[in-house]
Amino acid sequence: MSSLMDRLKKNSKIKETSSLLESKFFEEKEQIVTDVPAINIALSGNLNGGLQAGLMMVAGPSKHFKSSICLVMAAAYQKKYDDGVILFYDSEFGSPQSYFEAFGVDTNRVIHTPITDVEQLKFDIMGQLQELKKGDHVMILVDSIGNLASKKEVEDALAEKSVGDMTRAKQLKSLFRMVTPHLTMKDLPMVCINHTYKEQGSMYPRDVVSGGTGGTYSSNDIWIISRSQEKEGTELAGYTFTINIEKSRRVKEKSKIPLTVMFDGGITRYSGLLDLALEAGMVIKPSMGWYQKVDPETGEVLEGKYRMKDTNTAEFWEPLLKSKEFNDAIRQKFLLVHDAQNEEVSDDE
Repeated sequence: MSSLMDRLKKNSKIKETSSLLESKFFEEKEQIVTDVPAINIALSGNLNGGLQAGLMMVAGPSKHFKSSICLVMAAAYQKKYDDGVILFYDSEFGSPQSYFEAFGVDTNRVIHTPITDVEQLKFDIMGQLQELKKGDHVMILVDSIGNLASKKEVEDALAEKSVGDMTRAKQLKSLFRMVTPHLTMKDLPMVCINHTYKEQGSMYPRDVVSGGTGGTYSSNDIWIISRSQEKEGTELAGYTFTINIEKSRRVKEKSKIPLTVMFDGGITRYSGLLDLALEAGMVIKPSMGWYQKVDPETGEVLEGKYRMKDTNTAEFWEPLLKSKEFNDAIRQKFLLVHDAQNEEVSDDE
């Protein structure tokens, strides 16, 4: 059998051919852990997981914090890799240099490529991917797929034709079909911002990601972002953006992870964790408006009571984030497939 295996591998004209047991494409992938636990949970079902290679779609209506969530990931990517570059394809021009800098992204390591149509994006991105090799640290960000016209749509407008465009979905499907193997084989993450629309003909219309089925089939992760208001008295003070897991290879689909953003403080770093800790029994509510922590190992109620606003601190959360019990509870709730590598929480995490 071994001689047959060797002959088959030798006869293959594809240099990456190997036995499945030895295949490099099923080795554990690097994960890009962000500074926001809620985003890590949405990416991996795990407090200590994060962004991996492959295609990801972040979709939602306008003004739903989509670009900002992606910039959190971009900053984390550059933080992990000193030579990490963001290849930024821009069709909306809504994220100026200062916006990147506000999220900690080094703009000296961002390649800005303006695009006007799907075909232009497809040709350029395939040219870039063809030249990249495994070990190159590049994250691709497209803002946005949802607002990108097809070449035919542009040409019809120039020719003053008002016919319907039937090519856009096909071109997008072609784009995603071509990039997917390169992303996986070269360990490159690609995050595309997209729009949503309401499903037609349903009593309870659901949000649908625009652009046809190509992105849906090829994406490892699809998030649909919704939002609700956060008020102080009668004044609007911010929003809670809920990450709805539409598709994931690691997180249970239909999971909902909240991310609170306040006008005067930006992202609330420990968004969503309080409800999860209450559910896990590691924080209790002894009386209205007050919270107390519970020792994760012994179940003993610890001294000290906190108002909700006082729980958003490293002192309150870091011991829990490092505890095996809380990490196990998060994985139990969100992780799609149990991952043995995440059994232990190291002291330096």
